[in-house]
Amino acid sequence: MDKPVQAQHTDEYSTSFAAALLDPDRAAPHIMKKSKDYTTLKRYNIYRNNVTVSLINALAAIYPAVERLTGSDFFRAMARFHLRQTPPTSPLLFEYGRDFPDFIAQYAHAAPMPWLDAYHAADEVPLQVNILSAVPSESVANMIFLPHPATRLVGSTYAAATIFAENRRSEPVRLIDASHSEAALITRPDIQVEVRTLSPDAASFFSALIRGETLGAATCAALAQNQSFDLSAHLACLIESGAFTSFKFGEE
Repeated sequence: MDKPVQAQHTDEYSTSFAAALLDPDRAAPHIMKKSKDYTTLKRYNIYRNNVTVSLINALAAIYPAVERLTGSDFFRAMARFHLRQTPPTSPLLFEYGRDFPDFIAQYAHAAPMPWLDAYHAADEVPLQVNILSAVPSESVANMIFLPHPATRLVGSTYAAATIFAENRRSEPVRLIDASHSEAALITRPDIQVEVRTLSPDAASFFSALIRGETLGAATCAALAQNQSFDLSAHLACLIESGAFTSFKFGEE
């Protein structure tokens, strides 16, 4: 049976009312523009702004660490884009924001912030040092390490890792020489994202391992950068950082 005309009119009004709330480029419902009360449209625009602010605040409450890492201004701008692209589908506010991590992974302006992606990566148990002790010495060079889902290696023409570390401190930011390049290893061994600044030889070492090269090949890459490369120290860093979850052996 067809809906009564009044019910159809109500559905159309509700749809246009909600759609315009979440898209500032859309005009307010036509019935409001026809209203003789000149304050009607003004009140609607105020309500539209309040809805946007409320949803952004909801995301900030759900993802406080992301806001802390990016800064409030960047977070709120990113949340606004997320809102426009992925409006709520449920009247329950606590269900909103579940797809925010997927949005961050595709958000172009967050690409220089891979620690955000690392923060939301899947959980896996990092490699434990006692497992390595069982590897026969003749097989060590042939080991291939499997990266943790949160592991990222980032290179920058600026001192990005130092800038990031300074801005996570509660103390005032110290003077930073940002003109030099840096490489950083980003991991999340537990619930906190960790960023380690790497020397050129360490960056070559970890880069080779993350690409799936053997420990022997990775060591050669590091030695090409620095003949004094300390393999023992960097193996300890490999375990401590939680950058890898397990290992296998390459073909002989």
